[in-house]
Amino acid sequence: MPTVDLNSDLAEGYGIWTLTEDEALMSVVTSANIACGLHAGDPEIMAKAFAFAKSKGVAVGAHPGFPDLWGFGRRRIPFSPGEIERLVAYQVGAAQALATYSGHRITYVKSHGALGNICEENAEVATAFARAVKAVDPSLAILAGPLGEQAPATRAAGLRAVAEIFADRGYTEQGRLIARGQPGAMVHDPDVAADRMIAMVESGAIITAAGTKLPTEIASISVHGDGPHAVETARHVRTRLEAAGITVAPFAP
Repeated sequence: MPTVDLNSDLAEGYGIWTLTEDEALMSVVTSANIACGLHAGDPEIMAKAFAFAKSKGVAVGAHPGFPDLWGFGRRRIPFSPGEIERLVAYQVGAAQALATYSGHRITYVKSHGALGNICEENAEVATAFARAVKAVDPSLAILAGPLGEQAPATRAAGLRAVAEIFADRGYTEQGRLIARGQPGAMVHDPDVAADRMIAMVESGAIITAAGTKLPTEIASISVHGDGPHAVETARHVRTRLEAAGITVAPFAP
């Protein structure tokens, strides 16, 4: 039977403001992508999230994004590849430090928001991202869309690429995420999300909005932690996957 990881973007708050239901989601997911302080997150939130993840046996990774608190890291900022490389290294280092402080350790990195979209589209930026991760810790894996530019750039840098799909997002005919705001971009119904994930894992393919199957490895499923139904969707997806005979567990570091 297939095995798949279930991850979510967490620690996405700042000061007294919180967005993600970290403890509820970490009771469901097997991996937690921890915001590193630029698009969201701060030392207090990060340390608490790492400590709670350890107590639940949840794997953790760094979730770097653009320095864009107002836009939640979803606005494209015209940094050069070199600037992006240093921004990523900075955030991975912060995540490592606070994970160690909390008695846990990060095993992977996942790009956030606009930075993640650019990494999937632009090989030069994807290469800069991989260089940053490798420079800080070459043992870290990178979660990446299997059919974009980030996975091959990661492998070319000598790092492990972990193929990730999204339960709550739709896909284009090229196997990339439909842009937010476009028809079919978001999947709000937990039943529909679960049906899609079972079909994709069982067929070993991304299924596009038009129904095309694009064969690919699938190692991890992501549910956005900031959605209004994030906990319900994550719980429902996990329950349905396991009922279908699919094991849900962290990917091996």
